[in-house]
Amino acid sequence: MDSRREADDLDVLYAGCYRRLVVQMYAICGVMADAEDAVQEAFITAIRKRRTLVSVQNPEAWIRTVALHRLHHGWRHAAVVRRHQATERPPQPSLDVGPEHVALVTALGLLDAGQREVVVLHHLADLSVAEIAADLGLPVGTVKSRLGRGRARLGELLAEKEEPSHG
Repeated sequence: MDSRREADDLDVLYAGCYRRLVVQMYAICGVMADAEDAVQEAFITAIRKRRTLVSVQNPEAWIRTVALHRLHHGWRHAAVVRRHQATERPPQPSLDVGPEHVALVTALGLLDAGQREVVVLHHLADLSVAEIAADLGLPVGTVKSRLGRGRARLGELLAEKEEPSHG
């Protein structure tokens, strides 16, 4: 395949899935800038590894996996920074994100990272339990368990937000 066609294919892939992947990464990490950075860096990796990308069965899944690895790397880096810095900044949602989305991302942010990841991949990325297990290198049973616990906790958190406060 010539490089012009590869570039055209990558442009089509970017146009078709960039926004969806950013929403998924945002739901996982809770910081829009980090989500955008992760997806953008995944596409930069795709440009560098064009020949690899053309040989994969599902290019969007490949990009998603690269973006997830970028988020994981960022979390490891942030853990080191947190040890040396006392303040944490709250998530900064984009201006075009509605209150329901902010409430959902806030609730997702309170889940265990593993639960949050499988909930987002299952419900926002529409991946099956088997696909999530394969992408994350986890046993299917672990994914099912995290998904069940994550859904239950998310239901509790969102129900708490709906209750009126009497203060």
